[in-house]
Amino acid sequence: MSERVQTGTITTLVPARLDRLPWARFHWRVVIGLGGVWILDGLEVTMVGNVSSRLTEKGSGIELDPAQIGVAAAVYIAGACLGALFFGHLTDRFGRRNLFMLTLAVYLVATVATAFAFAPWYFFITRFFTGAGIGGEYAAINSAIDELIPARVRGRVDLVINGTYWLGSAAGAAGALLVLNTANFPANIGWRLAFGIGAIFGIFVLLVRRNVPESPRWLFIHGREQEAERVVAEIEEEIQQDTGQPLPEPRGQPLRVRQRETISFREIAQVAFKLYPRRAVLGLALFIGQAFLYNGVTFNLGTLLSGFYGVASGKVPLFYILWALSNFVGPLALGHLFDTIGRKPMITFSYVGSAVVAAVLAALFVTRTGGVWTFIIVLALVFFLASAGASAAYLTVSEIFPMETRALAIAFFYAVGTAIGGITGPLLFGQLISSGQRGLMVWSFLIGAAVMAASGLVELWFGVAAEQRPLEELALPLTVADAEREQESGRTPG
Repeated sequence: MSERVQTGTITTLVPARLDRLPWARFHWRVVIGLGGVWILDGLEVTMVGNVSSRLTEKGSGIELDPAQIGVAAAVYIAGACLGALFFGHLTDRFGRRNLFMLTLAVYLVATVATAFAFAPWYFFITRFFTGAGIGGEYAAINSAIDELIPARVRGRVDLVINGTYWLGSAAGAAGALLVLNTANFPANIGWRLAFGIGAIFGIFVLLVRRNVPESPRWLFIHGREQEAERVVAEIEEEIQQDTGQPLPEPRGQPLRVRQRETISFREIAQVAFKLYPRRAVLGLALFIGQAFLYNGVTFNLGTLLSGFYGVASGKVPLFYILWALSNFVGPLALGHLFDTIGRKPMITFSYVGSAVVAAVLAALFVTRTGGVWTFIIVLALVFFLASAGASAAYLTVSEIFPMETRALAIAFFYAVGTAIGGITGPLLFGQLISSGQRGLMVWSFLIGAAVMAASGLVELWFGVAAEQRPLEELALPLTVADAEREQESGRTPG
């Protein structure tokens, strides 16, 4: 930690005070400053998909083949997985704010370096560190957002924020459409400028993020209760000034917490797999399911359109824009249902529904029914549902584990699930696209559909009804259990 603290046992109303706040400018600042990571991720992932066909052309200055595009995607995902684990542990130990500033800086440096790629090995290295920065963002950002957003709207806000991935995709595709036009920039320059788009937006997010406070929930757990009280008081004062109305009284009982400066990685692992084994299986299933289909299609869509539908590299971004915008509508349209109908039925529906549509897409693809527009329309319908499910995976893991383990839980399940699904998906799609045979390529869609369907069934069996419930009710903080044991034994806290 950045400073010495005195730890003991305290009673706090901080969670109840945060959950009863009306929506105000403060929450929009959190959404823009922290949620911007998803737009950055959409920019990065889509950027490679958009420029992939250009990178395989002579005169690009790097000349990758389709299989190497798949390798680059896998390297990016590997970096994101390892970055999530590394920075996730640091986030739980040193605070949300310290890490979401650091991880954004890592991303900015790496994505600028990508623009100067001159050989495949250099491109792979820069993609790895770009992924590491984004992976670290997932852990720091999702934990901070859930700890600052009121419980009654947490589901829809999380889904819409995570769904802004597709706005980043659309922005990246629009920018690529401009810079990949050889009438505007040479073939070996345009794709390099495309990566600069992410850096420019990242600087804007960094400026907004400077005004987002540390999570008060993290502060009082780690012996900084006075700072937590000050931060909450400042938020309350700002919101009262904005609304011109007195705030309602906090609901619920105060939490009695035994503060601790650090919690070991071993204890965190025990919490996930011994205290909540069914939730651990659920987290893995949701991440593996969405990662395979999500990353397999997204990283390789450019080469798929060029190879099987004859779409020129300069036109690929146009299809990305339409596809990405239609995908953003999924979380936007369905998000409120996750807070009303409930997490369990909606997550099951989004996963199984996308699997059914993906199977239909496979049939259309292998039988050559319709053209490229039919393919894009049905693909957009797949991800209308799948994008809501993918967003819900992050929301679920963030909600169902104790606060002290939240960031690392997100990191762990993202890393393991994405390592299994997110690396194998792009590699499989890349290899099968290289074959040039529809009969082989169709298996990628069918396998993706099967994995999504299986994940949806796991949600049906093990899902948690988390809608509109306080985080501390879904998973009691470990330090609360410490305080209860301490109280029962009559020991003096120290």
